[in-house]
Amino acid sequence: MSSCFNFIITLFVLVFSVSASHATHGISIDGKLKYKAGFTRFDYTSPDAAKGGRLVLHDNGSFDKMNPFTLKGTAPLGIEMFVFEPLAVGSLDEPFAEYGLIAKDIELAADKLSMIFTINENARFSDGKPITPEDVKFSLETFKGDKVHPFYPYYYQDIKEAKVLDEHRVQFIFNRTNRELHMIAAQIPVLPKAFFENRSFAGDAMMPLMGSGPYIIDKVNQGRSISYTRNPDYWAIDHPVRKGMYNFDSIVVNYYKDQIVAVEAFKAGEFDFMLVNIAKQWARDMVGKRFENGELIKKRFPHKNNAGMQGFLMNTRRPQFQDIRVRRALGLAFDFKWTNKSLFYNQYKRSNSYFSNSYLAAEGTPSGLELSYLEPFKEVIPPEVFSTPLKAPDSSDRGGMRANLRKASKLLLDAGWKVDGGILKNDSGQPFSFEILLVSPSFERVMAPYVNNLKRLGIQVDYRTIDPALYTDRIQKFDFDMIVQVYGQSLSPGNEQKNYWHSESSDRPGSRNLAGIKDPVVDVMVDKIVYAATQEELTAACRALDRVLWYGYYVVPNWYLNVHRLAYHNKFMQPKTLPLYYNHYQLLMTWWGRDKSSVEAVKQ
Repeated sequence: MSSCFNFIITLFVLVFSVSASHATHGISIDGKLKYKAGFTRFDYTSPDAAKGGRLVLHDNGSFDKMNPFTLKGTAPLGIEMFVFEPLAVGSLDEPFAEYGLIAKDIELAADKLSMIFTINENARFSDGKPITPEDVKFSLETFKGDKVHPFYPYYYQDIKEAKVLDEHRVQFIFNRTNRELHMIAAQIPVLPKAFFENRSFAGDAMMPLMGSGPYIIDKVNQGRSISYTRNPDYWAIDHPVRKGMYNFDSIVVNYYKDQIVAVEAFKAGEFDFMLVNIAKQWARDMVGKRFENGELIKKRFPHKNNAGMQGFLMNTRRPQFQDIRVRRALGLAFDFKWTNKSLFYNQYKRSNSYFSNSYLAAEGTPSGLELSYLEPFKEVIPPEVFSTPLKAPDSSDRGGMRANLRKASKLLLDAGWKVDGGILKNDSGQPFSFEILLVSPSFERVMAPYVNNLKRLGIQVDYRTIDPALYTDRIQKFDFDMIVQVYGQSLSPGNEQKNYWHSESSDRPGSRNLAGIKDPVVDVMVDKIVYAATQEELTAACRALDRVLWYGYYVVPNWYLNVHRLAYHNKFMQPKTLPLYYNHYQLLMTWWGRDKSSVEAVKQ
């Protein structure tokens, strides 16, 4: 799930298990829904939200296409969220629930091998034409075809086909049962069949597309800016899952070279809102008179999102990273304690799981069902899986970084690498060298001390920042040695885990199995996640996978936050209630412009 994947991920890949015998307005993991039929709005929206005004956002880099669903190129920020809509949308204050949007009723067969969507008779594309079951069928066939990013047909592979039942209903047939497949089916963006009858889906890269969402594309300055304007005839403006949301009349996204330039542009008033993902900028740059007088605001917004994993990822397709001892040694060379104190002002928590900040993170040593999943592989997985709780290397331990580097040197020696004239070499005399590829120059200050520690081991390392478009292309082709990678996770992981870790995704261009993992044990644990029948099975499988990945040493664990650090101009009103599971743009879409006549500034 994506840049486009990262966003898909932040929309939560949710799961449920119900035995439906009748159509319902929503679906959940246990058959229970917070919002009953007839609800008027989500609690994290406000009945006082007013439409109007202009919102200016930013993104870094550039864009070179308008279709967010194809492989090649980069689409502009917001196009998927503002222009397109799915059959159902997730609630941001429930971990396992979705409510119908384009589909007004959802019916899951008792055997869970099919489901029926009844299309809302009011649903319209932005040209005013009604959304039909034929459009839904066309959308599924498109996303299972060869014109889209390879992620989609892989993600939807267990949906066999769509059948139009009548003028209002469409049926999805499944290849097999899977507790999240019903949710996945409801998340498919609905495309207008008629729009593409005389147009190539993957043809003209800059052709503006049409959807059913609250906004339509207004102006495009390729690679530099895009403007969206609110559809005055938006069909779902008063729909319960849209009430109090998408309140701005126009949204403009301007592009900047990088985050450093963007921060100065924000403080100069060039755009209204930004997520600050660099600790130094939060602590030292988001200050000054405009913050002191309340014209600009910076605030931490807590969340309960699964933080997943961020780390320095090693491409095991490269020969120097294929020995697990080498990968472990590279992890010992990173001094998180020093980095957090000296560079991050102690703002971060250390990642100790692939499911950080969630109940799915492995704790202690395995037991119960989790242990039963792992025991058949006791002879082929590291013994630490069974004996040692997950914990990243810590320079606070006895001996500090010097002791960690000694351990790393021993591991490298055991793997056949010896220091010769200050350079680490293998038996053939080849030096141990690699490149760290970056997309943001802000990471260079993090890499410098890490690279210095690697050089103390005799490893020759270079790091460089490249253009975002080139970076995306190289990542999709697996043309890199090491990168900084984030694996966002939902509260109910499922099919996307195959795209992250499974052997069958390792050689598929565009997959997120960037480490090149081909491990039969990982495959088994991923399959147990995807086909878990109960919450207990899902939790056990996630924790088992967590341990196997952790002791595979595919990444050097980084850090995470359990808050969103947001800075914004004092022009917004906000609902009184925060959602629980959300990204910063989902939160922003519940805000609205403050009446200029009001003298009360928003200083929450």
